[in-house]
Amino acid sequence: MTAQDVTAEEKYQAEVRTNLKRNFIVHWIHGLLGQTGFRLLHAPTFVPAYIFLLSDSYLAVGLALAVQHLGAAVSSIFGATLIEHRKRVLPVGLIVGTLMRLQVLGLALSGLLLGPEWALIAAMVFLCLFGLFNGMQAVMFNYLLSKVIPVDLRGRLTGLRNFSAGLTSAAVAYYGGQYFIETNALGNGYASTFLVSFILTSLGLTTLFLVIEPEPPEVRTPSRLGNRIKELPALLREDKAFTRFFIARSAAALGTIAVPFYVIYAGQRLDPTGHLSGSTIAVLSLTFLLCQTATNLFWGVVADKAGNRLGYILSVSTWVLATLGLFAATGMWSFALVFAALGAGLGGFQITSQNLVMEFGPRHDLPMRIAVSNTGLSLMMALGPLLGGLVSLGYDLSLIFMLAILFKSVSIAIMVLFVDEPRHRPTT
Repeated sequence: MTAQDVTAEEKYQAEVRTNLKRNFIVHWIHGLLGQTGFRLLHAPTFVPAYIFLLSDSYLAVGLALAVQHLGAAVSSIFGATLIEHRKRVLPVGLIVGTLMRLQVLGLALSGLLLGPEWALIAAMVFLCLFGLFNGMQAVMFNYLLSKVIPVDLRGRLTGLRNFSAGLTSAAVAYYGGQYFIETNALGNGYASTFLVSFILTSLGLTTLFLVIEPEPPEVRTPSRLGNRIKELPALLREDKAFTRFFIARSAAALGTIAVPFYVIYAGQRLDPTGHLSGSTIAVLSLTFLLCQTATNLFWGVVADKAGNRLGYILSVSTWVLATLGLFAATGMWSFALVFAALGAGLGGFQITSQNLVMEFGPRHDLPMRIAVSNTGLSLMMALGPLLGGLVSLGYDLSLIFMLAILFKSVSIAIMVLFVDEPRHRPTT
């Protein structure tokens, strides 16, 4: 690196420090509003219950979650090629973020205006498009985060952001289940809840206009999508630890085979008719989101003090214990405890795995590393629910939960045995 390069890098880091307080607060508010809305969609309660209500089919539930994550899988690398040659990525991110939120609006309006059969078809379409734009947004916004927040503060930011968003989303989720769904607000309680999600996430997106984004001294030259795909094997070969982490994260994501069926299984155990009342959804959503919230600060502190690798291992282990707990749960409070543990484990996995990606390799390849890792994640999260739906055709839900435990255990083993802590590696 030449003296001129060192000077450019020093100026870049100085700009990051100068605007750190402002960008930290903006990202916190953006996450507070955005995640409050999106958690209503990502929680293992509302969307699976809504699809099951429309279809009365396990396979349809798995397919709905599969098309959502498949959309994210096919778009992540394309999202990286859109930004990796740009010194400022926020303008493109705002466009993609807007398109993503419009799919939530479509999901809400289709539920309010269409009959069950057409609403089911529309839900599949909007969930697929939601995933498509979500895949691109995840790459863009994570890269933006890596540019404006230093590595030793990202755990605290994501922990604080997820903690505050969890409190508000838990309240919104409880109100949505207890009042919107129980009273069938506006003629469709689920659609009404999705409409609230659209409003909150849209408000969150507007705060990003206040971000001051630094321009890095070095970016990649523009490259076509096909050329970048051809370069992926070399990218994976360059850092074997990253490749092993990629495999471990993908294996854990395959453990989401069980996620859409937690709430359906709970409904069957709590009510012989399998009816999912608004009160049941409210309580399970509340405990899931509150515990996810309560542990977010813990995972953030673990990440900053001991590294995201340890946080990843502990959180996926918690997720395994939550799945095991399903077999012992009998009443509402025992299921609430299971959903609390699920919230803690799944939330920790999301935080630590997302931040761990950003600690491997040089900065100019970061968008593509995020994209590659997210592609593997989304492919497995698409395959998992679809596989679960197919398994449910011939077996009961217990086999799905056992497979989920197996996949997550493989992920833990890979991280413990084959992936070192990348925190102290030099970055550029």
